[in-house]
Amino acid sequence: MRPVDSADHIQRRHRVIMSAGGEKSKSASQTDGKAQNKMSDMGNMAYKMCVYDQENFQGRCIEINSECMNVCDIGMDKVRSLRVTCGPFVGYEQMNFCGEMFILEKGEYPRWDSWSNCQKNDYLLSFRPVRMDPEKHKICLYEVGEFKGRKMEIMDDDVPSLFSYGFTDRVGSIMVSCGTWVGYQFPGYRGSQYLLEKGEFRHFNEYGARYPQMQSIRRIRDMQWHPHGCYTMSSK
Repeated sequence: MRPVDSADHIQRRHRVIMSAGGEKSKSASQTDGKAQNKMSDMGNMAYKMCVYDQENFQGRCIEINSECMNVCDIGMDKVRSLRVTCGPFVGYEQMNFCGEMFILEKGEYPRWDSWSNCQKNDYLLSFRPVRMDPEKHKICLYEVGEFKGRKMEIMDDDVPSLFSYGFTDRVGSIMVSCGTWVGYQFPGYRGSQYLLEKGEFRHFNEYGARYPQMQSIRRIRDMQWHPHGCYTMSSK
């Protein structure tokens, strides 16, 4: 297991605590996710995106401000590109919020490879707003279901590789104390995505996974709630 208390890691602006298999901790510094607004009612928060039935913002355009369980209900066959003006949203490859999910933060998505690593997901069929928690960010990952086994606590930071911090690639249950997160199947924010809103996930299938593999995790942020803005995907 790699140590997590080396000098270069201590300098990083975050707090990660490991337990049940060896205590490992890091001191936290000033957080960067203070909310501009502590509203908790989603009805008072603005959501807006424009979806297109062709790539590169071509074809028919429809504005979405709330849940859409099936784009066919709004007169569109499939969504192949979109612009998020105020979000974030989560899009699904199937209707009724089923299948692979993809986090859609503020920005432009001209074609499938701007939201997915796999061409089989070259369109989306349903959407809903992400329930944003305007507080700070805190999450606890557990190796086994029902919040058992080794534990990893993350506060106000993104972790591109759980293994590099001494954790495993197995996450059987999760407790989100505050903030909104997205977990990834592979390191470097790649592979299947798992939306982790505030609450408890006692089993990996409760956060949409087919098996308990998660190797990276990050916060979901947006200018509407967090003054430091949203996540920017690194270039390939």
